[in-house]
Amino acid sequence: MKVLLVFAHPEPRSLNGALRDVAVKELQAQGHEVRVSDLYADGWKSEVDRADFPALSSEARLVPVAASKQAYESNALTEDVKTEIEKLLWADALILQFPLWWFAMPAILKGWVDRVFAYGFAYGVGEHSDKRWGDRYGEGTLAGKRAMLIVTAGGWEDHYSARGVNGPIDDLLFPINHGILYYPGYDVLPPFVIYSVDRLDEAGFEPIAERLRERMRTLATTAPIPYRRQNGGDYLIPSMRLRAELGDPGAAGFDLHVNRGAAVQNGSLFHATHADLRASIQTDAQSEPR
Repeated sequence: MKVLLVFAHPEPRSLNGALRDVAVKELQAQGHEVRVSDLYADGWKSEVDRADFPALSSEARLVPVAASKQAYESNALTEDVKTEIEKLLWADALILQFPLWWFAMPAILKGWVDRVFAYGFAYGVGEHSDKRWGDRYGEGTLAGKRAMLIVTAGGWEDHYSARGVNGPIDDLLFPINHGILYYPGYDVLPPFVIYSVDRLDEAGFEPIAERLRERMRTLATTAPIPYRRQNGGDYLIPSMRLRAELGDPGAAGFDLHVNRGAAVQNGSLFHATHADLRASIQTDAQSEPR
């Protein structure tokens, strides 16, 4: 496979840097071709502004969505953005690696998404009708490719449990897994999360590194999170509301958009993988709350 790892940490000697090296080395040992986009090292520009649309008239009002569409269709995106889009098209699998800062990805990585996921490339794709609402959530430009997160967090695993004060880690990562990766078509694998990283010592690193090597060895075979496909019949179009008969009665929230029945049919690998991940934990963040 061809693998793109997008790395978002300012310190190459950090735990994240060590984990990145472990992941890349293992992927290469398995025969995969790996490319790394190191956003801090590359001096990635995170904000969307007029400089992103050099063909836009100085007299025109900047409407980012419209400007993105026009620039993508006319091949007028900036060279840094076009380079990253080419990498995404090249890669069979995408890995986003970052420390969890204030319950989200670092701004530089969000800025990578904002600028690279252009209109007509990652969104605004496909027909909108009474039968379809675009090619998204399981369909789209990046359908058929795999994606996953490597995330480090300063807080304890219990703090991110189902009843933990920080909220369940699956809920915190849902906007990234479902809203950024699944939206343009990726098959999204369960994340590799490491907790309590501020308390991690050298003795604790190797067991985590070995678990990460195992995830890299199974990158092509791990069952994806069974998100419901938007155009697969589970949602009413055009309201995009989940059909009333699906999901647990009275349930609400992110979990409704995961087809638990499909996970069971797939041999419960999704659940087993999550259990392994929740046992795997320590990372690279600053201090609480993260």
